[in-house]
Amino acid sequence: MPVLQALKSKGYEYPTPVQKQAIPLILKGSDIFGSARTGTGKTAAFALPLINILSEKKRVSKHARVLVLAPTRELAQQIGDSFRQYGVNTRLKQTIIYGGVPQQAQVDSLRKGSDIIIATPGRLLDLLNQKHISLHAIEHFVLDEADRMLDMGFINDIRKICEHLQAERQTLLFSATLSAQIKNLAATLLNQPVSIDIAGETKTENLTSEKVYYIDRAAKLNLLHHLVTEEGIERSLVFTRTRRGADKLVKMLARKGIMAQAIHGDKSQSQRLRALNRFKQNKLVMLVATDVASRGIDVENLSHVFNYDIPEQTESYTHRIGRTGRAGRDGAAYSFCSPEEKAFLKDIQRFTGKKIPVAIHPFESKGMEKVNTRKSGGAWSQRKRSLLKQA
Repeated sequence: MPVLQALKSKGYEYPTPVQKQAIPLILKGSDIFGSARTGTGKTAAFALPLINILSEKKRVSKHARVLVLAPTRELAQQIGDSFRQYGVNTRLKQTIIYGGVPQQAQVDSLRKGSDIIIATPGRLLDLLNQKHISLHAIEHFVLDEADRMLDMGFINDIRKICEHLQAERQTLLFSATLSAQIKNLAATLLNQPVSIDIAGETKTENLTSEKVYYIDRAAKLNLLHHLVTEEGIERSLVFTRTRRGADKLVKMLARKGIMAQAIHGDKSQSQRLRALNRFKQNKLVMLVATDVASRGIDVENLSHVFNYDIPEQTESYTHRIGRTGRAGRDGAAYSFCSPEEKAFLKDIQRFTGKKIPVAIHPFESKGMEKVNTRKSGGAWSQRKRSLLKQA
């Protein structure tokens, strides 16, 4: 079997929990409503059976039979890479569609014929409106990272795209979180779906070691440099809240001798891919990103993720730290919390249902101590003062 040959060549021997559950259901033709955190092998869980189905069924036209929607360019590219690797021994063709680049190459690829389309909603809808693409032959529809797509405001685009799909199809919806909005979307798109919840099963796994450092904003750069140097961290991914903050951090890191590059929405697609490839090839020790990249970066053996800024959206924390501790490997996620970010941290801990361990460091944060004294009572401030004295 071509798929098995590809897996053997990559050294894969045992399926992950999400693959064990999803693959038989997809082969059977069931719709799936899946909850799985990042790094669990979710892409292979739908790519492998779909490649197998397509390779065994005779192609009758040049129109695509599989459509995968993803929220970001990076994730679309990553999914495309997976389909290409797993289907290397087949004759299946694919087209990856996303904005930020000229559309002509994508249109040319579609005209030649594609079995699989991997797309971001905005550019796909543009090509549909221009009549460069037809989705009438789609038999398998995948929404990957559906919660992120809703966060980015793609709900109306998704519904418009679905109007171009045939009613008789298999739909697979995967989401890292299960909000009421996600459940409502699933109810309108899926037909008698089978629910699988790998996120719940893996919640207690300790693949990623988490720590929070209470620190004044002005001292964050020194703490980042200190941790990278003291722990000998060779490659790390750092998240900032804003694009401007990412660019500023890159310049400050350069002055400390750390070579980094930023990827965010203001960068062109070629710039983002070039930076990501340099990072994957170990030509960069650090990549600085905004949340636009939190679900689109898949780097083998990434040991550390830094939340230089605490995210305002609680779900973003999960997706950020999901870049490490992937595929059964250990990882570390360090969060820098300044006094004004304490409310965000509380929301994250409430959302995840666990307290993130507090780490000591040599940069005392008097501002945070005052916030804790005012809002959290004397017991907490006494504990914090004790930790700081040990630093």
